[in-house]
Amino acid sequence: MKLIRSDVLENLKMALDTLRTNKMRSFLTVLGVVIGVVTVMVIASFISGIDHAVTQQIESFGTNSIFLYKYDPARMGFRFGQRSREERLRKNLTYDDAIAISQLPTINVAVPMLEITNDYFGRKIAVKGGGKESAAVRLQGTLPEYEKAGIWVLSQGRFFTRQENDSRDEVCVVGASVADQFFPFMTPLDKFLTIGGREFRVVGVLEKREQLFGGGEGSNDQNNVILMPFSVAQKLKPRAEDVLILAVARPGMLKPALDQVTDLLRVRRNVPFDQPNNFNISTADSIIETFRSITIGVAIAMIAISSVGLMVGGIGVMNIMLVSVTERTREIGIRKAIGGRRRDILWQFLIEAMTLTGAGGLIGLLIGWLLTLLIKMFLPSYVPIWAPFAGFLSSVGIGLIFGLWPAWKAARLDPIVALRYE
Repeated sequence: MKLIRSDVLENLKMALDTLRTNKMRSFLTVLGVVIGVVTVMVIASFISGIDHAVTQQIESFGTNSIFLYKYDPARMGFRFGQRSREERLRKNLTYDDAIAISQLPTINVAVPMLEITNDYFGRKIAVKGGGKESAAVRLQGTLPEYEKAGIWVLSQGRFFTRQENDSRDEVCVVGASVADQFFPFMTPLDKFLTIGGREFRVVGVLEKREQLFGGGEGSNDQNNVILMPFSVAQKLKPRAEDVLILAVARPGMLKPALDQVTDLLRVRRNVPFDQPNNFNISTADSIIETFRSITIGVAIAMIAISSVGLMVGGIGVMNIMLVSVTERTREIGIRKAIGGRRRDILWQFLIEAMTLTGAGGLIGLLIGWLLTLLIKMFLPSYVPIWAPFAGFLSSVGIGLIFGLWPAWKAARLDPIVALRYE
C-alpha cells in the first residue's frame, strides 16, 4: 500500500523525471512564467532602488528641514493659465516671513532663498570666468545663516558673512561643478566670476553632493550652483519675487515647529480660520511619501502587466497537463486498478504542475537577478528580500491553480475505461 499511496516526495520525484524526459516541451510550456517572474524581479529591484536613492537624496537635506513655497511643489511647473484663480492671487513669500519664522522658539534657523537664475524675460543669467561662459548655472541668494541648516558642507574657504550681506558685497560660494568648470586646475578661492555683468569674488567652495542617477548636466546638476548674499541677489534682479523659505526645526521639535510655522504664516497672510492654507509646507517625510505614492502606483501597474505573462504561462501549463493526462490514461488506469485513490492521482498531477512552474520560477529568478546586476551598472537597483520569494511563490501558485483542472480530470477517470485506452 505504501508504494501505491505515493507520498509527496515520490510524486515530486516522478514530476522531476517527467521534466527531464521532456526538457524542451517543459521549457516552452513555462516560458510565460519565466517572463512573468523576470518582470517582477526587475520591476521590484528598479522601484526599490529608485525609492532608496530618492529617500537618501531627500534626507540629505535634513530630516528636520521644513520647505515653504507659494505653490505646491508638485505643481510648480504648471503654466500660469492652468492654476486656479486662488493660486494666481496668492501673495508671495517674503524676506520678512523668513525672519519672523526664525524667531519661533521651535526653529533653529530660517532663511529666504531667492532664485535669480532667469531674468524677467526668462533668459538665463550668464556666468563668466577663467575664459569660459555658461548660462546653465543655478543662482540663488540667501543669508549667511543658511550654512547652519547643514544642507551643504564647505570643502574650501568660508561662507559669506552678515556684514557682507548688509553691505551688499559681491562675494559668492560656488558648487563643486562650478569650481571644476571655471577653475579646473586651481583653487577658486579669491578668484573672480562675472555674474550678470558684475564681478563676484569666490570665498568658498561647496563639497560635492552625490546625486540621483549620477546627477545631470547644466541646471539639473545640484553641484552647478552659486550662492550669494540675499541683498546682492536682489540687486542683480530688483523686485524679484521667487522667494522660497527653508526652516530647520530644533531636534525633536519638528511637529510643534510645523504647527507654529503654519499658524504664523496664516496670521501674516490673513488666511480666514475656515479657509485652507494659501501656501505649501513640506518636510522630507512628506516629500518621500508623495514620491512613494507615485512609485507604488507605477509598481502596481507594472506588476499587473507582468501578471499577463504568468497567466499565459498558466494557460500553457494547463494545456500541456491536459495533454499529459491523455497520454498517460493507461498508466492512470493501472494505478487505480491496483488500489490508487483519487486523492493520490490528484496530488500526482498537481505536484507535477507545481514542479513545472516552480522550475520556471527558478529560471526566471536567475535571469532576473542577472538583469538587476546589469541595471545596477547604470541605474539605482536594489533587490528587496520579498521579491525572490514573491516571484517563486507566484510561479508555484500558478501551477497549483492551472493544474487543478487537469489533475481533477485525471483523478475522475474510470479505471476500466482507462485500461482499455490505447
